[in-house]
Amino acid sequence: MATFSLEDINTMHHLYRINLINSCSGYKSANLIGTIDELGTSNVAVFSSVTHLGSNPGLLGFFLRPTTVIRNTYDNIKTTGQYTLNHIHLDILEDAHHTSAKYDASVSEFDVTDLEEEYKDDFSAPFVKGCPVQMAMEYVEEYPIKANNTILLIGKITKLYVPDDLLEKDGFINLSKGKVATINGLDGYAVPELKTRLDYQRPKTVLEKLND
Repeated sequence: MATFSLEDINTMHHLYRINLINSCSGYKSANLIGTIDELGTSNVAVFSSVTHLGSNPGLLGFFLRPTTVIRNTYDNIKTTGQYTLNHIHLDILEDAHHTSAKYDASVSEFDVTDLEEEYKDDFSAPFVKGCPVQMAMEYVEEYPIKANNTILLIGKITKLYVPDDLLEKDGFINLSKGKVATINGLDGYAVPELKTRLDYQRPKTVLEKLND
C-alpha cells in the first residue's frame, strides 16, 4: 500500500500532488454554474465543490480559488446577486469539462461549446439546457478561508427544476435516472448507479446488540 507522509506530500512534483490530494477526498458533485455580467455576456463554468449546508432555508455553498486572478463567475455573482447550478450529466461531459478553460470575460463558454443557455421565469442568470437538475440561486454571504485564501460562497435556492421521472414520492431526487455525473479529482468523471436507500437509523439497545 502506498503511504505518503506530510514531508512526502510537500516535496513531491506539484502535478502529482495536485492529482493526489484532489482525488483522495472521494467523489465530488459535478455542477455547471451559470452567470451573466452587467453587459449581458453569459458565463458557465464547472465546479466540483458544491455542498449542502441546510434545508430550511435551502442553502448550498461552493469554494472559489483566490481572486488574485480573473474569476468571472465570482465577479458576476457579486455584481448581479444571481447564478444557477446545473447538474452535469453523461451526454455533456466533454463540453462541461472544457468550461474549466480560462476565457476572457467577453467570451461566453456557451459560444465555444455545444452547451445551450436557457432562461426561465425572468431569472437573469442562464441555466444549462437539458441538465436533469437546475437551481436558481441567490447570493447570501461569503467567508474567506485564511488557510489558503479561498472563498466559501453561500447561496439560497430560490427555484428548483426537476423532471417528474427523477422525483420519488418522498421528495428524493434519483440522480442515477438522470445519468448525473460526479468528479474524481480534477478530470475524472463517473456516472454512479443508485444501489439502495436505507432507513433512518436509530441507536440499538444493548439487548438488540446481543440478539444480532
